[in-house]
Amino acid sequence: MQKDMTQGNPLKLILKFALPLLLGNLLQQTYNVVDAAIVGRILGAGALAGVGASTSVQFLILGFCIGTCSGFGIPIAQRFGAQDHKHMKDYLFHGYILSAVMALILTLSCCIFCSNILHMLKTPEEIFQDAHTYLMIIFIGIPATVLYNLLSGYLRAIGDSKTPFVFLAISTVLNIGLDFVCIAVFHWGVAGAAIATVFSQLLSGLLCLFVILYKSDILHIGRDNCHFRNKDANAMLMMGIPMGLQFSITAIGSMFMQSANNGLGSIYVSGFTAGTRIKQFVMCPFDAIATAVSVYCGQNYGAGFYDRIKRGIRTGFAINIAYGIVAGVALILGGRTMAMLFMDAGETAILDAAAKYLACLGTCYWILGCLAIYRLSVQGLGFSGRAIFSGVSEMIARICVSVIFVPLVGFNAICWADQTAWIAACCYLTPTLLTCLKKVKVALGYTQADNA
Repeated sequence: MQKDMTQGNPLKLILKFALPLLLGNLLQQTYNVVDAAIVGRILGAGALAGVGASTSVQFLILGFCIGTCSGFGIPIAQRFGAQDHKHMKDYLFHGYILSAVMALILTLSCCIFCSNILHMLKTPEEIFQDAHTYLMIIFIGIPATVLYNLLSGYLRAIGDSKTPFVFLAISTVLNIGLDFVCIAVFHWGVAGAAIATVFSQLLSGLLCLFVILYKSDILHIGRDNCHFRNKDANAMLMMGIPMGLQFSITAIGSMFMQSANNGLGSIYVSGFTAGTRIKQFVMCPFDAIATAVSVYCGQNYGAGFYDRIKRGIRTGFAINIAYGIVAGVALILGGRTMAMLFMDAGETAILDAAAKYLACLGTCYWILGCLAIYRLSVQGLGFSGRAIFSGVSEMIARICVSVIFVPLVGFNAICWADQTAWIAACCYLTPTLLTCLKKVKVALGYTQADNA
């Protein structure tokens, strides 16, 4: 199932690689939507607010895990593109060790400080217990999240985006079924929703492990690869940690935003939760195309094909901008209808809040598509450290809006915080990407000259 992206039409390669990613993302977000709908309609708006009150914290912790695991895949994609399989397998081993250590540290730390985190977010007392229960179980499941994202990242690095999609599809269907069973049959409340999520994530990770062990010889490591070397570990960390921190730094701004919104009351917490679920669903194509471009850039950088890198980035831009315009119009016109998935039509105040949030997002949604391509192209070229500052830009923008404008104009400020963050990040990433491309051109020019 591996795919060499250094040959062939960039548009076809990117779309073919992105399609399974898109379907997988859509399935994952479909689960998130269904999960919220089940919680909201069976357990009520209070339980939905309890689940949503910790969204930014989940993004902070799980985003760090996902980003770091994705970063570990970049050196592997580059070595695969260069046909350097020995060094690639050395990186595989170090990724396993570093991921296990990360999972252990984060799980213990987050479980210990779970209550403190929710108090820091100013979680309303009436939903605190539900929020704590849900978040604690999600934290216990961190190793499952790390397992799936590390192994799926390895598979995507060698061009296989289909296998992770198939297993994600299986786990998503199981997740939805378990939601109904745990909540409607066993009456486990929000704990049931969290248990279903963790169990399904674990299953998808184990299935990826099975494929790597029994179906993907190129990802097998031997005894000569199982020696810990500081140089290789540092190379993996230099790619992984910046990508993880970028997610986490962005999430810090989201936590300020979540805290400010929590202070407005449970109506706005529920409306914001519904709106966020829809936003995440609609942004799936952005993530799929950008991830495809990142892997494409990594492989072609390893192979030394500068012109193909530029063509791939331009192709990704065109796709994301076109989709962003269409999606933005849909959010503006249909946001309220979409929000009705999560609650009865009688919850007019919550629906109004969700519809307003989504309509404001829709006006600038195409900018998010540009941001995704900018960021993952920089990372795919191996400049993960520079991409961190895009997260810093987003964090600063969200904090400023939350601290300065929410006290003045309330939920109206929440509705424009994301857009402000996207614009700030793009202002940093535009010149950064151009600079990185120049450095890559020089580096590959020297390499090609040496090989001539």
